[in-house]
Amino acid sequence: MRIPLQQSRFLSLSTALFAIGPLPASAAETAPDKGAYHLFNPTPANLMRELSTDRPDKTESAYTVDAGHFQIESDLLSYSRDHDKEAGADTGVDAWTFAAINFKLGLCNKADLQVVVESYNRVRTEDRIAGTVLKQRGFGDVTTRLKYNVWGNDGGSTALAVMPWIKFPSNQDNLGNNAVEAGLIIPLSGELPGGWGFGVMTEIDFIQNSTDTDYHAEFVNCITFSHDIWGKLGGYIEFWSLVSTENGSPWVGTLDLGLTYGLTENIQLDAGINIGMTRSAEDLNPFLGVTFRF
Repeated sequence: MRIPLQQSRFLSLSTALFAIGPLPASAAETAPDKGAYHLFNPTPANLMRELSTDRPDKTESAYTVDAGHFQIESDLLSYSRDHDKEAGADTGVDAWTFAAINFKLGLCNKADLQVVVESYNRVRTEDRIAGTVLKQRGFGDVTTRLKYNVWGNDGGSTALAVMPWIKFPSNQDNLGNNAVEAGLIIPLSGELPGGWGFGVMTEIDFIQNSTDTDYHAEFVNCITFSHDIWGKLGGYIEFWSLVSTENGSPWVGTLDLGLTYGLTENIQLDAGINIGMTRSAEDLNPFLGVTFRF
């Protein structure tokens, strides 16, 4: 998400990815040629793009970190609450995440490498029918991602990227499923009239089944709209959806709202809340976060 708000911006991807393409050559010619910069020859400060982040919304940005520069995006604090009363159950789950971090490194003008670390988690699960309480805490899983910008990194009204990812099981205290999992994310960002920004994302993931070692596909689609509110303060509204091919898995949908504040050109603060719109989604997920670029 760009300071103050040009986040991952969007439309419904199934039509948008092919209906909206790169700008004509005349527009692209205005962008500076930054192809010579790489990890060991960093992009000069005067040629760097506006700060763009993959947070706080769930829609990833189509823009990469400039070559040779670092970016740290962190959930300073995130809390989620879910109360399940389906099929006679009465289970409450309270989960806290502290200092989850996405480390980013610009490899070249079109690509960056990301390492997502779930630093510390605390989960409390209470089964009111059985009268039991389970407490888990510790380190989470580690995910690596490689984002490649197809077009629009340095100019134009739209930008498209592809981002494959792979998760490595490193969790403690059974805070994960101890399986290697992977997927592909395709984000599209763009501008709309009236100062609005949009982001669209589609994603296919290969996730281990809940009952055995086989895998199934999950499809994520989301759309977000953003706008400046006042000065460096911006806001966004987003709808996020997950559909799983695993037997018996319900559709998950959330409505997400948040604010961003551009403290400097290289520091962004954010806060928001994700609200479950389906029974299978977490009821509430408020969070606070920050981004630094070096």
